[in-house]
Amino acid sequence: MRYKLLGRTGLFVSEICLGTMTFGGGDGMWRKIGALQQDDAERLIGAAVDGGVNFIDTADVYAEGRSEEITGQALRNLKLAREDIVVATKVFGQTGRGPNAGGNTRSHIIDGVKASLRRLQLDHVDLYQVHGFDPATPIEETMEALDLLVRHGHVRHIGVSNWAAWQIMKAQGIAERRGLARFESLQAYYTLAGRDLERDIAPMLLSEQVGLMVWSPLAGGLLSGKYGRDKSGEEGSRRVDFDFPPVDKERGYSVIEAMQPIAESRGVSVARVALAWLLQRKVVTSVIIGAKRPEQLADNLAAADLKLTASQIESLDTASRLPPEYPGWMFERQGAVRRDQLTQSEG
Repeated sequence: MRYKLLGRTGLFVSEICLGTMTFGGGDGMWRKIGALQQDDAERLIGAAVDGGVNFIDTADVYAEGRSEEITGQALRNLKLAREDIVVATKVFGQTGRGPNAGGNTRSHIIDGVKASLRRLQLDHVDLYQVHGFDPATPIEETMEALDLLVRHGHVRHIGVSNWAAWQIMKAQGIAERRGLARFESLQAYYTLAGRDLERDIAPMLLSEQVGLMVWSPLAGGLLSGKYGRDKSGEEGSRRVDFDFPPVDKERGYSVIEAMQPIAESRGVSVARVALAWLLQRKVVTSVIIGAKRPEQLADNLAAADLKLTASQIESLDTASRLPPEYPGWMFERQGAVRRDQLTQSEG
């Protein structure tokens, strides 16, 4: 297991992060995603830590708060030293019925962190992330509220999830002008079956030294090995019960077909190949895995030891390449001469 700096902080996080969306169950989609209770969740957390994981991600809305409760109790029951575990959680989603029980407002953020700390049984979280973009709240208000939490010690660093590149840059500009804490990480969807963030978001992250935490690296289970043109998955599997995130299935099947010979030649699972591809992307800081079973967790953790060859990466890149889109194809055309000059100067 390798450890990488989170953004421009001095905080090192494991390249694989344990996600806790499978903890808690409850009603609706949460039960479909996972319903692990305390004992099973503790076994997973213990196995992940034994495998070198020091990074755990949860959210206040997962299983309506139950995921945070299970995670916090597990940290206590397993007697894990607080300084050895980087705990991340999120705020934004509806946590009550009232009109102000959601969003990125000052009141919801401050109330949210207090509730999360209570459920987690902690006096601080290492990374506090806004879980989505709030069109009703000025970004200035959100950044000021997050900065207040950092100054008070409830939060060590702040991050964001599911924002566009321009929204993140606007927030960073506000933070720089006002001397506020800046976003150190983005949690975003990225996978061989969905490389959309490479258009604008990935270049921005590299330019501004913002870390990337990848959610749903297996495209909601599509790249798990259970699916293909001739396989629709088993009843009870993730994609059958909860078909999210949206994926171009035909494109996804082409990616699976490119992964299968690589998996067979290396004697590993298709899922491990998909995770290994992500772990070798320069922009990626940590890949979030969410497991229901110990053997699934073990296979995912083993992706950290799988190094794909240049030819294998090239074949996967080709099968999953994004279609040209403006202004990207104009950058490619107009920038060729200058790219060649840059390459020659570096050589």
